[in-house]
Amino acid sequence: MIAIIDYGMGNIHSVKKALESFKAKTVIADNASALLDCDKAILPGVGAFDDAILTMDKNGLTTAISDFIKSNRPFLGICLGMQILFEKSQEAKKTKGLGILKGGVVRFLGKKGFKIPQMGWNQLNITAPDCPLLKGIQDKSFVYFCHSYYPAPAQKSVSAATTDYAAKFASVVWEKNVYGVQFHPEKSQKTGLNMIENFINLC
Repeated sequence: MIAIIDYGMGNIHSVKKALESFKAKTVIADNASALLDCDKAILPGVGAFDDAILTMDKNGLTTAISDFIKSNRPFLGICLGMQILFEKSQEAKKTKGLGILKGGVVRFLGKKGFKIPQMGWNQLNITAPDCPLLKGIQDKSFVYFCHSYYPAPAQKSVSAATTDYAAKFASVVWEKNVYGVQFHPEKSQKTGLNMIENFINLC
């Protein structure tokens, strides 16, 4: 069973539809017990960092996510859901991240020719082809982004793929059983669905 974590602002139904296209069994988890009963978990993300953390704190999900990850079960963060896994964000005024991954989340600096947020298709420069989430994904594949902030991991080894847009940033991160993507695989057609299938097949 794959938990899709609901904190009131995730792209839940698109993720659910993508998973179920591969016959995966899913549950919408808006509390700790629902999450901890599952084999894998996905934290989708659309919205503001502070609002997400405050809602998850209220529902007991921040502690549950940490406990879930410590149990070595596969975990995937998508967009804001990945950013929350880091220690802090420039977007946040009241809260800190979960600190599962070391480093922070920073805002794109204004640069001529680049609109913020980045909205649309861009390429992956794969730096860790052995990453299980990227199995069968070709270097320079296009995926769909919608974001103004991006992760800056403290350790470069955490980055499994980068993307160039006003700056080079980590667009896929991977550390042990934790995976994160800055783009939306559920909106990234065949490439994104291949990643969803890879996640389903993780042991």
